[in-house]
Amino acid sequence: MHGEYKVPGGKLVVVDFEVSDGKIADFRLSGDFFLEPDEALDCINRAVDGLNPNSTIDDFASTIGAALPSEVHLLGFTPESVGVAVRRAMTGAAHWRDYDWQILHEPPVSPVMNAALDEVLTTAVGEGLRGPALRIWEWDRPAVFIGSFQSVKNEVDEEQLAARDAQLVRRISGGGAMYMEPEACITYALYVPGELVRGMSFADSYAFLDEWVLEALKALGIDAVYKPLNDISSPHGKIGGAAQKRLGSGAVLHHVTMAYDMDAEAMTQVLRIGREKLSDKGTASAQKRVDPLRSQTGLTRTEIIEKMIAVFQQRHGGTVGEVTEGEYDAAERLVTEKFLTEEWIRRVP
Repeated sequence: MHGEYKVPGGKLVVVDFEVSDGKIADFRLSGDFFLEPDEALDCINRAVDGLNPNSTIDDFASTIGAALPSEVHLLGFTPESVGVAVRRAMTGAAHWRDYDWQILHEPPVSPVMNAALDEVLTTAVGEGLRGPALRIWEWDRPAVFIGSFQSVKNEVDEEQLAARDAQLVRRISGGGAMYMEPEACITYALYVPGELVRGMSFADSYAFLDEWVLEALKALGIDAVYKPLNDISSPHGKIGGAAQKRLGSGAVLHHVTMAYDMDAEAMTQVLRIGREKLSDKGTASAQKRVDPLRSQTGLTRTEIIEKMIAVFQQRHGGTVGEVTEGEYDAAERLVTEKFLTEEWIRRVP
């Protein structure tokens, strides 16, 4: 068995082993990580030998942790990452380059149409009707996107929403509310086969799927880091947040919104940002919670998007594609039958 796992923001972890009588045998850990002292590598190999290969990631981590010397330094990887690599070997998890990625960057559509397209395209990937894709959103009016389980009344000031001619959209993924203006945000969605994140926890998959965008931001001079569970941040503040939805078809929707040129006053007027959320972030003012990309790079929104696409293609491949007429038709039906209905919008009043 052979498994590989690139730790988000860290190093490559590689495992090779055999399975004999339902147990791991001849386990060998390798990679470009750093480990001191040298004998700690043998400690890890011996600890994993004899374990059930279908153990949980936590089981692997605790066993490895107990076997390590008291004075040990693991740089670029963790005991958990060894468990992820074993799980990927056992489950046949795929790699980015196993797929022919498409890059989709279509003309603007309505905010609610973007939400519907995310569901349609993720479903199509899961059903094998299209290959995986990265899609850059473009939309034609302001909107508030609320998470699948959020209360409209608690999150949105609908009078302010109407005054700004903004659309209220409930997306299929969880997470928090966002006030999004077309030229003030950069939003992208990944439509991913489940095999790509097989063996990972939800938390690990968030960072794994966004590692390429961290590389792009760093290339633009931003010291970007991932803060669990779903925040992209920098020393100057939060840049953006991610959300996921795993569909029954087996595919994963992973989408991210980053602030390019945020109107903090508008955001705080339209969104009812609670004291609890702000205190959890250790921040006294909502205006300080998000730091726009424009102020950190001095680049146009278009230039940042171009750099993101270039880095994605360099790391994972990908050719320019398009949303098909049939996919647009399916999304239009979903808009009418689901996303614009009061039943969906106010499923949590």
